[in-house]
Amino acid sequence: TFAEAVAVLLKNEGGYKPTGPDDPGGETNFGISARAYPNEDIAGMTTARATEIYYADYWLKFHIDQLPGVVISTKVLDAAAPMGGPAAVTCLQRALRAAGAPVLEDGEIGPETVRACTAALGGGLRFALRSEIAAHYRLVAQHNPAEGDNLPGWLNRAYQ
Repeated sequence: TFAEAVAVLLKNEGGYKPTGPDDPGGETNFGISARAYPNEDIAGMTTARATEIYYADYWLKFHIDQLPGVVISTKVLDAAAPMGGPAAVTCLQRALRAAGAPVLEDGEIGPETVRACTAALGGGLRFALRSEIAAHYRLVAQHNPAEGDNLPGWLNRAYQ
């Protein structure tokens, strides 16, 4: 499941991007930013190193590995890279609430979120999750106009 999820993430993030004038994260490669990882060689980062980072610092750290189904876990991992793990998990929890599951929106994957996710598989969870991720991106662009140029790409990614 991780291999499938990280393949989607790496494809969506693309390769090396130098620092832009309004980019607070600095240079990035495969979505790994210099701001978040100041001791990494961002320009020389390999897909293998990026995969290691996403496995340890996202997949395991935020317990995405506990989610049932490759579609949902892939979507959460793909959202966690640009918005952060807790925000991506909160989007999942909001989608679960929209599907009728009374989960706490705490940004953490625990037994309650896993149970609700398992029960909601096969329903409209994927579509609700895509909508919640898109809503998050819209709010980011609204509150930070410098990010507005990213919105079309983010929305495309959200609705994949």
